[in-house]
Amino acid sequence: MNTVPGSVRPRRRWLRPVLVILALVLLAGGGWFAWAKWFGNGNPADQYVFAAVQRGDIEDVVTATGTLQPRDYVDVGAQVSGQLKKIHVEVGSEVTAGDLLAEIDPTVLQSKVDATRALLRNQRAQLMERESNLLLAESLHRRQVNLMAEDATTAEALQNAEAVLRAAKAQIEALKAQIDQSESNLRADEANLNYTRIYAPFAGTVVSITARTGQTLNTNQSAPIILRIADLSTMTVQTQVSEADVTRLKVGMDAYFTTLGNPNQRWYGRLSQIEPTPTVTNNVVLFNALFDVPNPDRTLMTQMTAQAFFVVASARDVLTVPASALTMDGPRRRTGSGASAPGTPAPGAAKPSAAAGKPVSGNATSNNATPAKPAADAARAAHPASAPRTATVKVLDAKGNIEERRVTVGIGNRVQAQIVDGLEEGTQVVTGQRQPAGQRRAAGMPGGIPPGAGRR
Repeated sequence: MNTVPGSVRPRRRWLRPVLVILALVLLAGGGWFAWAKWFGNGNPADQYVFAAVQRGDIEDVVTATGTLQPRDYVDVGAQVSGQLKKIHVEVGSEVTAGDLLAEIDPTVLQSKVDATRALLRNQRAQLMERESNLLLAESLHRRQVNLMAEDATTAEALQNAEAVLRAAKAQIEALKAQIDQSESNLRADEANLNYTRIYAPFAGTVVSITARTGQTLNTNQSAPIILRIADLSTMTVQTQVSEADVTRLKVGMDAYFTTLGNPNQRWYGRLSQIEPTPTVTNNVVLFNALFDVPNPDRTLMTQMTAQAFFVVASARDVLTVPASALTMDGPRRRTGSGASAPGTPAPGAAKPSAAAGKPVSGNATSNNATPAKPAADAARAAHPASAPRTATVKVLDAKGNIEERRVTVGIGNRVQAQIVDGLEEGTQVVTGQRQPAGQRRAAGMPGGIPPGAGRR
């Protein structure tokens, strides 16, 4: 079949430009769709991560780790040397004051007591003999005095009688002193003999026994420890607080702790002591802080690890927001003899706007809310260290726009903060900025807020 070349060429001339234009339109539409989906702003509210203002409890605490020790305990040792004859208790035994705990072989000490008693009897017999000699000397002296009155004796004989009398009295005094010394030695020997029987000094629980039956105890070098008795009804939590946090602690403040075996149960007490001398470990300065807790059911045991919390400030049933939602105002600035409140401009300075230096989308307004006096005063009176401060938050208004608002902040910690004034329960606040989907995909993240977003 024969074709006419001139009839085909006109069709090809207009078809090529049409295909090129159609391809350009499709490419432009796809590019716009991709840009709008990946990098477009869309709704301003879609750029942020929100959290609702909630009502709950908040605490500002200083954390520390420590161990549990009995508040009252005593190491029972031996006061005399000898072989440990018998131990009458075991670890875990409950004892009362005066119970017999252990016995040391008393043979050597008993013989020493017997020897001292025999010596004392001998000295008392000598005293009776010397007292008889004293009576004889007194009789001879009276006779010489009477004879001298009648000139029937000589002066020399009278002097000899007086010397014998004085010697007899001196011998008696010396012998009495020896008897006193022997009696003192006897009391010491009897006490040492009694020390061979070791009694409980107070009621408690035997928590450890370090000696064994048959062991020889030598008190000349050191005081040997036999066992330890502790009163487990009250435990002491000994914690180590860093030098950066110890200045926030005050004796009498509330404290509580949890244990590794029961992290959901709290034991409460009050800080009783902060030791002034620190311990330095690897150039880290730590101060010991102690507080007592009751232990009536004996669930707390010696050397348990405790995670302690010292309550610097706390509030119950208050409005709270995540700490990442707040932009705190600068520190106080002193002008003259006074100091301006946080966030308040110095006299003569221009008042900064609520959105100074920050772009606000939508109908952004500045809300310089005045702190609620009763709530602020109550927070300041209850916890002077956590006096209310001012901050700025971004909130989502009823029209879906983002606006900045000034608020008064009370107690705060690393996780959340108390709102004294400026927000209502249920208000949505900005806690971070969401990255566009295209950037999340480029960074290899599946979606959601990237790590660290919202932190200030």
